[in-house]
Amino acid sequence: MGKKEDEVIRIAKKMDKMVQKKNGSGALDLLKELKNVSMTLELLQSTRIGMSVNAIRKQSTDDEVTALAKALIKSWKKLLDAPAGGEKFSEEKKEDEASRQSSSPAHFTATPSQDSPEPQEERGGEALDVSSSGLITTFPRAPSTSDSVRTKCRELLCAALQAGDDYITIGADCDELGAQIEDWIFQEFKHTDVKYKNRVRSRIANLKDGKNPNLRRNVLCGNIMPNRMARMTAEEMASDQLKEIRKSLTEEAIREHQMARTGGTETDLFTCGKCKKKRCTYTQVQTRSADEPMTTFVFCNDCGNRWKFC
Repeated sequence: MGKKEDEVIRIAKKMDKMVQKKNGSGALDLLKELKNVSMTLELLQSTRIGMSVNAIRKQSTDDEVTALAKALIKSWKKLLDAPAGGEKFSEEKKEDEASRQSSSPAHFTATPSQDSPEPQEERGGEALDVSSSGLITTFPRAPSTSDSVRTKCRELLCAALQAGDDYITIGADCDELGAQIEDWIFQEFKHTDVKYKNRVRSRIANLKDGKNPNLRRNVLCGNIMPNRMARMTAEEMASDQLKEIRKSLTEEAIREHQMARTGGTETDLFTCGKCKKKRCTYTQVQTRSADEPMTTFVFCNDCGNRWKFC
């Protein structure tokens, strides 16, 4: 750990204590120290200083503290646009952008486009220019739109990406990410109809889910690209915890189905009311008091119909 990183972590810890104690005395001096630090994107990510500064900004009633905190956060956001500030792609990200480059080799320039863009893999000649070191040297921009519905959806997606403080630490451009996600959704449906709106709503709800922060962080970091985020299913977007619950429920349902088919006694004494066949299995369970007769549950081995025989 370098000297500069140690210093930033020291300041972050002091700020965190101030926030916990709700005492901002000395915050201005700490912010002035940070102003003199030559900040890098790597330093922002390793120290998470952006979250500490943003917490001080929200809590402070001192106009000078608030103004300086805002200025620092704004300057740090610009690091992502610097040639040396981009982060390396994951293998998935490289493959994704390589496919888009192969379909449109020209480098992207931000020019106005109509609300009806070309097919997904040929969007306005858009391509990321990635240097041999794997760094972003040209950042693709989503086509502009004058459609009020689309503009509002982009704003809502941006707000969802800003649901936590991670975007400050990461230095992500939430306005642009929201616009790109919306544009990929629009390309699929070609219209702002119910299906389009439902798709946008599901992205917003999952990005804002406090129990699933990893989804939002992966989008902000670029591990999940905008075009993939636009197409992900509810199961793919779900948190690890919810995925485990769903897996357990599925396994339980399978076990119950198998038990229903394999347990009990086979008989032809019952006729299925659904398929009218007599290949059934029945089990008897004492559901009432001991002096009452047992309840018979019947399962049709042909169509899977279940019923209770009293």
